[in-house]
Amino acid sequence: MTVSGETVTLENMRADIARLIDLEPEEIGNDDHLPDLGLDSLRLMRLVSAWEQDGLKVDFAVFAESATLGEWWEAISHLRAAG
Repeated sequence: MTVSGETVTLENMRADIARLIDLEPEEIGNDDHLPDLGLDSLRLMRLVSAWEQDGLKVDFAVFAESATLGEWWEAISHLRAAG
């Protein structure tokens, strides 16, 4: 699985999510349930597509199976470490 997308950081992801659901980045914690904050599947697909354009190549299932930014970041970090 290709991961890369080194320009995609935890804080960039938080800012991207915040922009889509009309919150400030600091209002989104790593353990917040993103669907409860208003991140629906359509917005999730837009996010993943944007991150893919920034070079992050992760199976959509990683994002669909988890509901928090912390879980996403942990999966991305693990995949990056695995190379």
